[in-house]
Amino acid sequence: MTIQEMVQNGTVVDVRTHGEFMGGNVAGSINIPLQELTARVDEFRTMKTPVVLCCASGNRSGMATQILQSQGIECVNGGSWLEVNYYKSQVA
Repeated sequence: MTIQEMVQNGTVVDVRTHGEFMGGNVAGSINIPLQELTARVDEFRTMKTPVVLCCASGNRSGMATQILQSQGIECVNGGSWLEVNYYKSQVA
């Protein structure tokens, strides 16, 4: 499955802070800041998979990917939210 298909068929979660998220985000994405991730792991178990994680540059979403994969959650690091937003806009 390509990243574009994952964005279309899964759930996009932005792990930036709430303030960063409010400054711009992927339409339909969910904001769960990285610092809240471990306390909210159960929420990820109910999400449509794959979960595509994004942030400002891909660093925080990379950390989030490792944490969630260690918990058995199907997820990928989508990188920058701007890249994920581009893929979302390309989906028909």
